Amino acid sequence: MTNPRKKIILNEILFWKQNKLLPEHYCDFLATLYAEGNDIEDLEDANHKQAILPTEKRKMIFLAVSLFIGAFIVLYLLFTLPTATWILSIVVSILAIILMIIAFQSAKKNGLLSPIFHILAMLLFFGLSIKLSSTYFAGNNSILFGLIAMNCIIWFVSGIKLKRIYFTASGVIGLIALVGYYVWNLT
Repeated sequence: MTNPRKKIILNEILFWKQNKLLPEHYCDFLATLYAEGNDIEDLEDANHKQAILPTEKRKMIFLAVSLFIGAFIVLYLLFTLPTATWILSIVVSILAIILMIIAFQSAKKNGLLSPIFHILAMLLFFGLSIKLSSTYFAGNNSILFGLIAMNCIIWFVSGIKLKRIYFTASGVIGLIALVGYYVWNLT
């Protein structure tokens, strides 16, 4: 098969057939049509795994898994390496910003991985807030509470704006827990 466009179309038809997106006889008809009736053996050269949709999906899953593992490694290093706080803080900030940008871009395309990117970015911001508070303002609980409250407010606003119930609920529950802790310690 010399025509790459035909091969792409045949790959897509095979993908549809394998995933039962169309009835098998429709796929066979379309394959015969695009193979021009006489090159039906070219179908063996086509591969449903080379279809555009599965290839893009594999790339996004690989990116998501890589970012997920990278985020947790950087977060782990942030809390275990006390000497490199500034460098790791910058790396965590950059990674969180990249995750937010990817999340917003994938949300526009109705990407299913968008919530994962949002959660990872917010988790990195939260971890960074806790680390900076415990490193530079150790013993000052009002700054720690302020940073946690700020994170909860950001989660709440993000949840409302992005229509993500888990962010809205996390923000509200976090704020209630902070107020409850504060009231409990007053008595």
